[in-house]
Amino acid sequence: MMKPAKIFLFILIAFGMLSCQIIPLAANPTATTLPLSAEIADAKGVTMRLVPAGPFIMGRDNGFDQEKPAHTVTLVDFYMDVYEVTQTRYKECVTSGVCSEPKDIPNIDSFYSEPDHPMTNVDWYRAKTYCEWHGARLPTEAEWEKAARGTDGRTYPWGEEIDSTYADYGDSVGGTSAVGAYEKNISPYGMYDMAGNIWEWTADSLVAYPGNQGPQNYYRESERGLRGGTWYHGEPAILTTTFRFATFPEDEEHYIGFRCAKDATP
Repeated sequence: MMKPAKIFLFILIAFGMLSCQIIPLAANPTATTLPLSAEIADAKGVTMRLVPAGPFIMGRDNGFDQEKPAHTVTLVDFYMDVYEVTQTRYKECVTSGVCSEPKDIPNIDSFYSEPDHPMTNVDWYRAKTYCEWHGARLPTEAEWEKAARGTDGRTYPWGEEIDSTYADYGDSVGGTSAVGAYEKNISPYGMYDMAGNIWEWTADSLVAYPGNQGPQNYYRESERGLRGGTWYHGEPAILTTTFRFATFPEDEEHYIGFRCAKDATP
């Protein structure tokens, strides 16, 4: 029969061996961060692409006053719609009872006659409602600019050159184009039509950048930022990734639309 002292020693050794086996199992399995998908679908099946976290240069020193100065902004991961919201997608929201029709449209049925074209005549509030229905939101100005520009400080979403083969601008086709129709008009992260076609609403009021020394009467807290330029603007400087414009959130115009963004979660 094993003596009590030996039994006690055996228990200590066995417990020690068991402890050695338990330690690695006790490690927290949630400590490993799963990689984010480069492309996802939102709550309604709309394709969105990842804009990775990190710094980028926002604004430019050789642009209009409201674009100055160039400065570094660091953002977390987020997703953005690949395309501007189309007439078809917006009508789905109206049919669901969540979104409302644009105002002052004489024949609303004919208004939806170009299903793959961007939805226009939508004020900031309607755009916000639509994005929330999709489990998303309007992008901030900084998010919009990074999605369009990337991290290399490019002038246009695709690079430095521009002509009518890159984007719908300068009234070259007499109106909006179907989203994605211009294959060259793609940003570093895979978003189309971030120059030309329509102005796009952002979440922010238009405020001066830190260190801006220009006239301050351009900025109004009551207005919301617009980005991207439109189909009728003929000046390429308005189509740059850095150009800033704004209007009142109640405005509904045939050259204003939007796309959505959302926070990235593993």
